[in-house]
Amino acid sequence: MAEVRVRYFAAAAEAAGRTDETLEVSGATVGALRDALASRYGEAMERVLRTGSILVDGVVSRDRERALGAAADVLPRFSGG
Repeated sequence: MAEVRVRYFAAAAEAAGRTDETLEVSGATVGALRDALASRYGEAMERVLRTGSILVDGVVSRDRERALGAAADVLPRFSGG
């Protein structure tokens, strides 16, 4: 189990109903965090996770096996212009 401070931005914050929280995540990997968030917050969070990114200690990671750090940010896909 890993304790991770998770911050949510834009659509991710809407899906979670908050901007941050501390979670206990089993497995201590990006994949375990993604699974925990989808389970906890349902379809709205699953949509964010499908196209968004997770930053682990400030570095984008889409690798499900990457170890979690002390902090993770959940970012929706941003549209550019």
